[in-house]
Amino acid sequence: MITNKTTIHDSSNHINNFAIIGVAGYIAPRHLKAIKATGCNLVAALDKSESVGIIDSYFPAAEFFTEFERFDRHIEKLRRMGEESRIHYVSICSPNYLHDAHIRFALRIHANPICEKPLVINPWNLDALQELEHESKQRVYCVLQLRLHPAIIALREDVLNSSSSKRHQVELTYITSRGKWYFSSWKGSMEKSGGIATNIGVHFFDMLMWIFGKVQYQEVHYSEATKMAGFLALERADVRWFLSVDSRDLPDDALQQGKSTYRSIILDGAEVEFSEGFTDLHNLVYKDILTGNGFGIDDVRSSIRLVSELRTTHPQRVNRSHSHPILALMKAI
Repeated sequence: MITNKTTIHDSSNHINNFAIIGVAGYIAPRHLKAIKATGCNLVAALDKSESVGIIDSYFPAAEFFTEFERFDRHIEKLRRMGEESRIHYVSICSPNYLHDAHIRFALRIHANPICEKPLVINPWNLDALQELEHESKQRVYCVLQLRLHPAIIALREDVLNSSSSKRHQVELTYITSRGKWYFSSWKGSMEKSGGIATNIGVHFFDMLMWIFGKVQYQEVHYSEATKMAGFLALERADVRWFLSVDSRDLPDDALQQGKSTYRSIILDGAEVEFSEGFTDLHNLVYKDILTGNGFGIDDVRSSIRLVSELRTTHPQRVNRSHSHPILALMKAI
């Protein structure tokens, strides 16, 4: 196993300079806010879309590029101008299938990449990135914000400190409605997004394994472009899970309240309340990284491996004791 020492820019003398890739994307504003909140400076931004007026709310002086080649040339010029001018961190908010290439770009310019989930689509890319990380003496970071959510931290501590040896029973449900545009974009492509389990489920799977331990056994009960369901036997819990981007799967209560997203984790029959506190989690991620911590390649190995296996697992006959309740309502089961 290759290990490396984290390279942290000394912010006591200089402001940390950032570049961001994918600034027009859905998640980019959280990164812009975090860069601002931590006292850093956005120097350059890249996106093929020109709908990036959000930059004005945070860093109006940042250079903006729609072509990677010109962005690359500008970043390289800054690198040659010295420590105060060079880019120290690259925030990566690009489509999933481009994460690997953009992480490599950041390492090549001797910057630390901060990448959205999933870090990569395929687990075999992780070893190559770790070698490049070691060679560049930088650190690859992944945004695992749920690990910093106070309610999730408290739950993990309760589970790890419990003297009971009983297996916990967990029911994960995540339904986030998406329109027809979703399947015309890269998100609807299995090759580009990794599919439902990777695109919307990976951070929940990471969270559950962080709390309840490694995967010992798994099943896939249902798998199509809009939804997936299955079962995980973790070290300390049995997990029945259901993921969907189909609004027809929303429960009646959510529909009546006009909600387009439903997120639920039931632990041993009781709902785990963690619906609040999401808005500033990226700020905490950035503060954690800038103080020498943060989550890296080894932290994401288990979840990347799991979603890769789920993506290629053929659905099997449902063991009713392992089945998520929503499956009982679906005619296909």
